[in-house]
Amino acid sequence: MALDEIKNAAIVIGTRQVVKHLHKSQIKKVFIAADAEPHVREPVMELCRQGQIAVEMVESMEILGRAVGIEVGSAAVALLID
Repeated sequence: MALDEIKNAAIVIGTRQVVKHLHKSQIKKVFIAADAEPHVREPVMELCRQGQIAVEMVESMEILGRAVGIEVGSAAVALLID
C-alpha cells in the first residue's frame, strides 16, 4: 500500500499546510482524498501539476487521516523533501 510511505517520513497534514509547503517547493509527493470537496482538492492538484509533484489519490479523507495517526479525516497530506 502506498500509504506506507507516510509512516517514517517527514510530512505535513492538511490542505493549508500542503499549499504553504508547495509554494516553498518543499514537497516531493502529495496524497489527496478522493472524497474531498472539489474546491479544496483542485487548487492543490493544480499546484502539483505546475510544480510537477507526484500526486496519489486516496479513497477517503478518513483513510488518509488514519494513515497519519489523526482521529479526523484529512483532505491532503504531503511528504516533505528530505
